[in-house]
Amino acid sequence: MERDYSAAIAALNTLQSNYSMIQQIQKSGRALNTLSIPEMIEWCRRAGFEPSDFDRINPIHVSGTKGKGSTSAFISSILTQYIPPPRAASDSPSDAPSAPPQAPTKVGLYTSPHLRFVRERIQINNAPLSEADFATHFFRVWDDLEAAAVATARDAAAPSSSSASSASSDPAAAPPAKPVYFRYLTLMALCAYARLGVDSAVIEAGIGGEFDCTNVLARPTATAVTALGIDHVGLLGGTLPDIAWHKAGIFKAGALAVTCDGQAPEAMEVLERRAADKGVRLLVARRHPMVRDGRVKLGLRGEFQQSNASVAVVVAAEHLRKLGHDGIPAPEELAEGKAALPEPFVRGLERVKWPGRCDVRRERERGKGGLVWYIDGGHTLESIEACGRWFAGEIAQRERDPEAAKDRRKPPRRILLFNQQTRDAPALARALHRVLCASVPPSSTSTSTSPSASTSTTTTATTTTPTTGAHDDEDDNDNHHPFTHVVFTPNRTTRRASSAPADFVSLNADAAAVDALRVQRGLADAWAALDPGAEARVAGAVDEAVAWARGVAEAWEKGREGEEGTGMGEMEDVAVLVTGSLHLVGAVLEILEGEAEGKGSE
Repeated sequence: MERDYSAAIAALNTLQSNYSMIQQIQKSGRALNTLSIPEMIEWCRRAGFEPSDFDRINPIHVSGTKGKGSTSAFISSILTQYIPPPRAASDSPSDAPSAPPQAPTKVGLYTSPHLRFVRERIQINNAPLSEADFATHFFRVWDDLEAAAVATARDAAAPSSSSASSASSDPAAAPPAKPVYFRYLTLMALCAYARLGVDSAVIEAGIGGEFDCTNVLARPTATAVTALGIDHVGLLGGTLPDIAWHKAGIFKAGALAVTCDGQAPEAMEVLERRAADKGVRLLVARRHPMVRDGRVKLGLRGEFQQSNASVAVVVAAEHLRKLGHDGIPAPEELAEGKAALPEPFVRGLERVKWPGRCDVRRERERGKGGLVWYIDGGHTLESIEACGRWFAGEIAQRERDPEAAKDRRKPPRRILLFNQQTRDAPALARALHRVLCASVPPSSTSTSTSPSASTSTTTTATTTTPTTGAHDDEDDNDNHHPFTHVVFTPNRTTRRASSAPADFVSLNADAAAVDALRVQRGLADAWAALDPGAEARVAGAVDEAVAWARGVAEAWEKGREGEEGTGMGEMEDVAVLVTGSLHLVGAVLEILEGEAEGKGSE
């Protein structure tokens, strides 16, 4: 059997799906969740490691509901600024720049989910593992676990086996041969980091914290809890105090804990109590003045990123001081905004890359229509509201541009491309609509520029037809029409299963519901009730939704070309907001970036 990257992803996709595991845990009253850490410890041992072996990667552990991935990316970007430059071949040892005793040389970053490639989850120095390295470390863990399973079965079959007796009495001592998808990748990442000599690693928790498999880390240098909200109710509970309890489970004695300003009082109370119970010092990072007033130009868009960046600088400072770096401000001073950010911190905050989060992509080709893609995940009420505020700010800035406004004959077209397969999708759609109605100028709702019949193959299943005349009445001015068009699609890139990348195999959704477009039909109906003036469509896959959006833009462009005083250079772009599931975000980026890569190779 080939043991390349494709084979590794195919093998990974055979593991029990996260959707099934979550269903099992919910049915068990969360009892199975409590086995997560004992099982993870056993899998580490089967792979050749004790949890204490991961102390040498100097982990930073990050949990939270919103912003934990962005915060992790900020921390990693800051730490990589402290990697000593490579020594030139002509340098003598005395000429080499001096470095602190434990200057980081390899900074790991483990996050989820991935957008285009599974290997994005496991990064070193802000670059994903290569396909070859991913395959090597994947199959090393795979083989270690298979060998351990064979040995366990042999021992269990042996007569008078004391090990078999102990295993049968303790279910945690004999977990399945291999962990499920996310746990396997976590195990693989930790083992790879230890074997590759990673000396600083930022580890993002998956779900919760207390029982999350990443909590196998025994001695992090620092921990962080980002903004909290309601999510994963079946696993974590339905209140903020419940969720805060789980998220604070990553707190460890001897490791500074940091959280953001603005947590709900009931959540903050639990964080403080958990910190006190564990003997942990907890700092609240206020928005740093250099970030707040714009002296630092964050590499990630969105006003809320100021909070994530401010948590990141406090955590990074604590970590670097523990590694022996001199000249790093005290975490307390940074948390209160009383110390200036060192220059490497500023560079890290400004150079950070985190695709698919408040991401703007411009696409403008003659004959294809001018499009601006506004891309951001929004899988909780808090995150979808933050996405809405960000989009509203971008649109307001765009429409204040005098050059864009001087020849405007009609309000521009705006399109929503949305999906959320595993949560209360209609509630998220309603929250987005509510935020945008309060923040965005009303859009034109005439659907006369929809794609023609020649492009109708990109729209499938269900069309909610707007009421005749609903677009031209005076109600257009009441801000109840943030979008002229909306399209709902499952997260799969294409309906042709043989053409879909293996990295996009869905592991956390009900396959039958996806095939029936159940969620998407419900969303189209829900949006029609919110705004009957918008044209609502259901597409069978993301490539169809993207093609349909381009058709809307092309029709809009052709209609505008005939208007007096409007030339091609003054043509206004059509705005497309892509939000909801991060898996949807990844599928859209796969299409946009895949096309760009294809053109670059021609």
